[in-house]
Amino acid sequence: MLHFYDHPFIVPQNYLGFFQTLSFHVCLIAKHQDRKLKVVRRDTFMELKNIDKIDSVVSAQQNEFVRLGAGLVFMLGIILYVVLDSQGMKGSFVLTISAMIGGYMAMNIGANDVANNVGPAVGSKALTLTGAIIIAAIFEAAGALVAGGEVVSTIKKGIIDPSNITETSTFIWLMVAALLSAAVWLNLATVFGAPVSTTHSIVGGVLGAGIAAGGFGIANWSKMGAIASSWVISPVLGGVIAVAFLFFIKKKIIYQADMLGAARKYVPILIALMAWAFSTYLALKGLKKIYKMDFQTAATGGAVIATIFYLVTQPLISRASKKLENNREGVNSLFTIPLIFAAALLSFAHGANDVANAIGPLAAITDSITNAGISTKASIPLWVMMIGALGIALGLTLYGPKLIKAVGSEITELDKSRAFCVAMAASITVIIASQLGLPVSSTHIAVGGIFGVGFLREYLKTSYASKLHKILDHHEGDERARIQTFLNNFKNASVEDMESMLKDAKKNKAELGLSKKERKRLKKVYGEKLVKRSAFKKIIAAWLITVPVSGSLAAAVFLMLKDLPIS
Repeated sequence: MLHFYDHPFIVPQNYLGFFQTLSFHVCLIAKHQDRKLKVVRRDTFMELKNIDKIDSVVSAQQNEFVRLGAGLVFMLGIILYVVLDSQGMKGSFVLTISAMIGGYMAMNIGANDVANNVGPAVGSKALTLTGAIIIAAIFEAAGALVAGGEVVSTIKKGIIDPSNITETSTFIWLMVAALLSAAVWLNLATVFGAPVSTTHSIVGGVLGAGIAAGGFGIANWSKMGAIASSWVISPVLGGVIAVAFLFFIKKKIIYQADMLGAARKYVPILIALMAWAFSTYLALKGLKKIYKMDFQTAATGGAVIATIFYLVTQPLISRASKKLENNREGVNSLFTIPLIFAAALLSFAHGANDVANAIGPLAAITDSITNAGISTKASIPLWVMMIGALGIALGLTLYGPKLIKAVGSEITELDKSRAFCVAMAASITVIIASQLGLPVSSTHIAVGGIFGVGFLREYLKTSYASKLHKILDHHEGDERARIQTFLNNFKNASVEDMESMLKDAKKNKAELGLSKKERKRLKKVYGEKLVKRSAFKKIIAAWLITVPVSGSLAAAVFLMLKDLPIS
């Protein structure tokens, strides 16, 4: 039964019934003439709103189908190549499945991990989301293909002893389980919007499958202890360095009356320092598989590049600053180009280093099937490298925007100077850690840097609020006592309560005695987004469970696969 103007509309079973029903409702329309326009307008409006909603849902579904279709085409391409290339080879079926899982892992690395390289630039609006995706995809793939290396360790980080594994089939299923579990965990983390370490994911997978295969004695627990320490070292070190740079920028540039004059002096120095950090970082990490360089050589070469950058950028910054307004926005605009370069270089280094997380186990499986043995080092065939490079680029393009937005804007508000500090932290932390032999995660460093600048803002806001309490000095008597009580409550209030307190102060301005100017100054205490505690808790929780979850998944998968023949 249908309803028409709140009256039942019985669907007729024959033509006579149809005309009778039609006549009835014509009369009904005449009786409801007074409210007809209102109803039509309301219904039309609701229909338009529903159409917009439907269009939005349909568009989202279409986009999802496009993403799914592109992923399936990629997988089918992998299957077709491996099947044709491995015809007649023992273990060709396992190799095909492993290649698919490797492609799936690479896509998840692109979807989750690459956000750390470009997220701050997008959040600060130095790059558009589309521009960031294009740059990251190109440089990630280039880093993987150019500097990804020809040989990779089969046992990531040496966390298990391969000598305890005697059968080649056991080793192959161990790698398959590790790769699949890491990929599944990264996929889940991406769905929930949590940036996690791909290295920790694959380490957890290898550890879990290794324990399932050879017991707890197979694990190198000292190595695992070092990896666990990176959960603390990476974000703390990244946060401290980011905070140091941001504090310097605020003190030397932002808090100066002549911001642009200070920027002309210090921004070229900061850019030169960035040039040194990134050139040294690339020499030590991004290009190490092409040519291994010691720190002294890399740092010296970086110093030469930094000097060149200073000499070039100093007059450019000077000219550009003369066209800008003397405010925070004007200063921030000077960091746009450096942030774009940072996003590109970080993506290149990430592609060079982290492609091994996708193709390392696949290379190990390929080597074991081809040579019918277990090796601690495996050569990387070109087709395996292509799976890693294209998979990362494709995953980033199709599913990367969610994590890019999460890293760039959902933790704390980033402007260009803050994003610059995060990029500096990412490169300098890796340099320091590599020289001290400390295990660090690039994901944890970048996110730690973002948390660091956010918490510094909170601290500075608190300090600023205490300075504003000097408002008290301008009042006397009972009014002073009332304002004293108000300021004490304001200091201890949450950000949300601060807003409501100032609204009440405005309504009762005659009684309280706070001027409009004083209320405006106090409003600055809560006027900006700071660190979102929900994002902080979610990300920390995801970091803590990465190794246990990927390890448990890998152990379960291995136990299901271990008795299957390699065919």
